[in-house]
Amino acid sequence: MTPSSEPIPVMRDTALSYQTGFGNEFATESIPGTLPRGRNSPQRPPQGLYPELISGTAFTAPRHANRRTWTYRTRPSVVTGHFELVEHPTWTTLATNGTAVPPNPMRWHPFPLPTTPTDFLQGLHTIAATGHPDFQTGVAALVYLANESMGRRALVNIDAEMLIVPQQGRLRILTELGWLEVCPGEIAVIPRGLGFRVDLPDGPSRGYVAENQGAHFRLPELGPIGSNGLANARDFLSPLAATDPDPGSYEIFRRFGGRLYRAGSDSTPFNVVAWHGNLAPYKYDTANFMTIGSISFDHPDPSIFTVLTSPSDSPGVANCDFVIFPPRWLVAEDTFRPPWYHRNVMSEFMGLVHGQYDAKPEGFRPGGASLHNCMVPHGPDADAYERASSAPLAPQKLADTLAFMFESRTRFVPSAYALAGGSLDAAYAQCWSSLAGRVLPATPTK
Repeated sequence: MTPSSEPIPVMRDTALSYQTGFGNEFATESIPGTLPRGRNSPQRPPQGLYPELISGTAFTAPRHANRRTWTYRTRPSVVTGHFELVEHPTWTTLATNGTAVPPNPMRWHPFPLPTTPTDFLQGLHTIAATGHPDFQTGVAALVYLANESMGRRALVNIDAEMLIVPQQGRLRILTELGWLEVCPGEIAVIPRGLGFRVDLPDGPSRGYVAENQGAHFRLPELGPIGSNGLANARDFLSPLAATDPDPGSYEIFRRFGGRLYRAGSDSTPFNVVAWHGNLAPYKYDTANFMTIGSISFDHPDPSIFTVLTSPSDSPGVANCDFVIFPPRWLVAEDTFRPPWYHRNVMSEFMGLVHGQYDAKPEGFRPGGASLHNCMVPHGPDADAYERASSAPLAPQKLADTLAFMFESRTRFVPSAYALAGGSLDAAYAQCWSSLAGRVLPATPTK
């Protein structure tokens, strides 16, 4: 039987109505009155629905290219079962050659300090990584867990610049260009290829590190904010030239192509008597960050808290953003004030330096971490949602808190230490299980 040359009739649907246009700002509701008017995240949405944002581009993508949709749901998409790996041998990509990463939210309890002598270099543990140093893309999120100074050992990271976020204990960092002292609440950035060592004046210390394999961190553009705000250039501090008072021998370690190499030296690498130039280590006190937020309604995107950004080859899309959530006033009216439920095209690694994070006041503790990869739902736990939905909306000061985020355009892959090191919170997703499903009035039959 040969195929017919007659065209197959096309059945066209004439019963449904549609919205027309490409890239338009559409608005639709299946039940009249369920779409909030004039704002995105009211404190008490119509019918008790849950607002949830789906970000298809980075928050900071140019306006003409930015894509996002607010949804109002009977239950947020964070409420789901645990995803397990299903093999599909004929559907493959280059991304499947490494560790399998299920699309689950992940959280870690505070990482324990070492009980045997461990310096900063020995105490580095990768939690999650993305990209590749050979292509100068991506970022790795690490913790350091140390209880002694590095002594006569120096580290040179050729793969990445290192953004260090102390959580417990001061660090005294001797670099080739001089000394930095960094306390919890401050950060330090060591340029790629510059030697340094870390001393621990307060004993046992813990903190976080971003290994930025992409473009140098820089201050974000301010756009319509204007010429002032966020982190100001004058508040970044670089060292004065200083040589090692003990010129004796050193062990020198180089991080190169994802591996560590060691060599001996009969003299100190910290022998720079004078220097000039604009490639230098620096520190910054997050207390100097000028927070900007809503003074009317709705919660701004967290990109408004960006301290430093490593741009990618796509405008407005970061290889890595370093974002902080410092003390600040909340004054927005008719607004659900904590971060909303959300699915984001960017991947988010978070840590907590001190205090509480307003969306996870109980289970997220200083020295711990969380990871929400690309389009993995996340948002406030059930208790935080209920409290914020009914709290009086008087001006509120969030004090004694400092959380941060390493955000990247690429997917983080957790390490073996992260998955099996003992700190993984296997019950994390249960913080959303008691979010009740909303029962709506019957939809009129058309």
